[in-house]
Amino acid sequence: MWRTTVLPVLAAAVVFVVTWKVIAVVGNFGVFLPAPEVVGGRFLGAWLDGTMWPHASATLVEIGLGFFVGAGLAVGIGYLVARSRLAERLLSPYIVAAQATPVLVLAPLLVLWLGPGLAPKVVICALIVFFPVAVATMVGIRSVDRRLLELGRSLRASPRQVLVHLELPAALPQILGGMRVGVTLAVIGAIVGEWAGADRGLGVLINIARGSLFDFPLMFATLLTIALIAVVLYLVVLLVERALVGAWR
Repeated sequence: MWRTTVLPVLAAAVVFVVTWKVIAVVGNFGVFLPAPEVVGGRFLGAWLDGTMWPHASATLVEIGLGFFVGAGLAVGIGYLVARSRLAERLLSPYIVAAQATPVLVLAPLLVLWLGPGLAPKVVICALIVFFPVAVATMVGIRSVDRRLLELGRSLRASPRQVLVHLELPAALPQILGGMRVGVTLAVIGAIVGEWAGADRGLGVLINIARGSLFDFPLMFATLLTIALIAVVLYLVVLLVERALVGAWR
């Protein structure tokens, strides 16, 4: 099994690192594109000397809270829009408008309104997570087999029982697929929020590295940390999806 799962991932990583090394050497970018071994050493050093962890932990808290708030609201509102034509007419324009508004524009305003603390970062993450999860929920609920719903009604199932035992389990693949997209977008939202105003976080650390005589190895090490967090969170949601969907089936 490892030959079909682990080996291709490792091979792709090796190709990526080798390509990076070749570009850094042949292109002669100097300090502007550090070699992989330089970034790797800075990455390990930043974690070992305690530079990275306070910023990474702050970003993780923002991502976690923003994701759960945004995904929770998205599932509830997505279900309501999918099952009510009135709710669809009333809410759909606002959902689309919220998605169309650039987060980079909203972030400074939210920091001014809510202060430079945790709240604006959570709101930004929730906003950026909301749309893909809400759309996935609407698509999932509307694609539930009507025969299942008719079966539930014939057995005199209550609306709550239909929701819990029929609609949500049947729509789980779509909903969790939207959450996979949403959790990676939450990482972007947290970084944007930190750039708008914060005293701690990986976005702040990038600004610190840029201000410290352009510490490019630290900047790339921070970007590597952000990428690893996004990959791990994506895989966690994927594992939850497989467990829940497999159990229901």
